[in-house]
Amino acid sequence: MLEGFASLRIARDGVTLNVRRAGQGAPLLLLHGHPQTHAMWHRVAPQLAERFDVVLMDLRGYGDSGRPAAGEQSVAYSKREMAADALHVMRELGHARFQVLAHDRGARVAHRLALDHPQAVERMLLLDIAPTLAMYRNTSEAFARAYWHWFFLIQPPPLPEALIASDPARYVRSVMGARHAGLAAFAPQALAEYERCAGIAGTAEAICGDYRASAGIDLQHDQADQDAGRKVTQPLRVLWGQHGAVGRCFDVAALWRAAATEFTGRSVDCGHYIAEEAPALLLDETLAFFRRAP
Repeated sequence: MLEGFASLRIARDGVTLNVRRAGQGAPLLLLHGHPQTHAMWHRVAPQLAERFDVVLMDLRGYGDSGRPAAGEQSVAYSKREMAADALHVMRELGHARFQVLAHDRGARVAHRLALDHPQAVERMLLLDIAPTLAMYRNTSEAFARAYWHWFFLIQPPPLPEALIASDPARYVRSVMGARHAGLAAFAPQALAEYERCAGIAGTAEAICGDYRASAGIDLQHDQADQDAGRKVTQPLRVLWGQHGAVGRCFDVAALWRAAATEFTGRSVDCGHYIAEEAPALLLDETLAFFRRAP
């Protein structure tokens, strides 16, 4: 699916991270969402590699990256740790400063990356999220029904893990197929890759660790930033699906204006999975927003 992209394995603190890379020019890091892998970028990454040095990575706990034990407060899956992974990968590839395109869980990692390491992130484009703290604090019945997995995955172990591990492919299809475009939005090869990686041992525990961190230690980090008045200072653009739950349930623009000093964004005519539902639109947005000069 990503012919021409080199495969790399980069380790950080005992966690091996799966990385793909192609192209030349300004460095551009792409981070995927849940329950997906770097393969979600297959409809846009080859074209971006014609203009950028494109780096794709599987977040820890996903794809072919490592699945460390979550630990106390699921700290191993805090967005702070996952952001440190991304920073390490880019530094290992020779990039001290770079741009970021990220979706869903990856966009939450990118948000933390921009706050914790502002000198490294030049600008970023985030897809179909609002700030995590604001989403939890302003949850409605409509959102809870649409994003049921947010609340299922944070339940105490071992029940969520056991249910996912009993049929990983069914879990993937249940989460992804219930949204606006259904499963028809996904290329069969991509869907097969998501299902394969969901079946890797330790994935259920890692996914739950990711979401438990978001509902716990990540909120502590976010609240500390809010209390200190820290905001995203890089140019930030956000796109959200007109037919997605985030756009229906939250005032996305208002929430990002409160969290960033230089925000632009808009809703687009698709659902949650923008890179796969509307790749041409995303390419236009990406090429217009990111700087191409190295």
